[in-house]
Amino acid sequence: MKEKLKKTSMLATLGAVFGVASVLFGSHAGGGFATGNQETQYYVQFGWTAPVAAVLAMLLLTLALREAIVMYNNFDCKNYKELFDELWRPYTKLEITWEIYYYLMVIVAVSAVIAGAVAVFETMGVPKALATLIVGAVLLLLTIYGAIVVSSAAGVMSVVIIVCCLVIFITGIKLKTPEISEIFSNKTFWGGNMWQPFLMIFVYAGFQSVVIPSLAAASRELLKNEKQATASMAISFVMNAVALCLAVTMLLGWYSEFTAAGQTTLPTLYVAQNTGHAGITIAYQVLLFLCLISTGVTTIFGLVNRFEDNKKLMFIRKRTYRRVFIACAIMVLATLASLTGLSNIVKYGYGYCGYLGIAVIVIPFLTIGVHKNRKFKRENPDHKWIAQRIEDGEISSIYDEEA
Repeated sequence: MKEKLKKTSMLATLGAVFGVASVLFGSHAGGGFATGNQETQYYVQFGWTAPVAAVLAMLLLTLALREAIVMYNNFDCKNYKELFDELWRPYTKLEITWEIYYYLMVIVAVSAVIAGAVAVFETMGVPKALATLIVGAVLLLLTIYGAIVVSSAAGVMSVVIIVCCLVIFITGIKLKTPEISEIFSNKTFWGGNMWQPFLMIFVYAGFQSVVIPSLAAASRELLKNEKQATASMAISFVMNAVALCLAVTMLLGWYSEFTAAGQTTLPTLYVAQNTGHAGITIAYQVLLFLCLISTGVTTIFGLVNRFEDNKKLMFIRKRTYRRVFIACAIMVLATLASLTGLSNIVKYGYGYCGYLGIAVIVIPFLTIGVHKNRKFKRENPDHKWIAQRIEDGEISSIYDEEA
């Protein structure tokens, strides 16, 4: 009986760790990633450095996010505002830098979801308005039910996305193995400045940090200690780095073809359609839809979590209705932004937000965050994260703590 309980507990822990890891993967594997537009603009266009830069970007990102998760749970934060107040304390007004970054990134990220959906669905003959309605309806359903549903949905979608990724990327790589081998053996570099792709490492980590609110909220209900936070980010690093490396390696081999064909907006679709396998195109369409939904859900949920209990919205009595109201407001603004097109959103929207993210998220968490987390651990060796307190029976739910 004890062995059975131990096994059940271990499986629950693994599920929780993977669930949190999948929130990051779900956010990362979005419209820009699935279309190939993002990889092309930040890695592939420079040449052979693409896989190296991709791995380093994921390492930088997961290290910074690990510190954010630990600080969020060490200081019993209830939303991202409290997290950034703690990060900048005693200069708590600097939290406004995150607010500016986050509001911009949410609109940019969700607009990329909508623009990506429109671009692909139009190639399938689906009208723009209908594509927007389909994506919007699914996003609403998944967003309004909270952190457990978000992390569970992200976990399921991540498994399917990984399978689809492997099918598409490995097939694409096999078809262009000679071209890819030549690029790496000759260290072919297409960019003008050798330092540019390595600057993109920081920019990429900067705009991917938009996942912090969703990631932190999910970790509060699921993770019990710092060790589990480290494990979740280690798993997420592997998931994201492998997927990103496969994507950029495949696109390197097809780069001259899809640029000549004028398919830089949807390069992965071009590859899928030219593999000679109808099933690959179908797998790609499944992959893209799941990527779009996973990014939209994790991104919107973070902002919904921030404002669902705001006093100014208490005229809407039910929390579920408040979530719907906030999510709808976000999607209206994002739809307007999506009219600029996916390539412009990825290049300018993600790019400028990435530079801001370096200054207000990545560097602060890897310096101030590391220092404060280590200091907290020394001074509070017996502190328990809220999920551990629930398991120990000290409280029945996170709402007891918030009360």
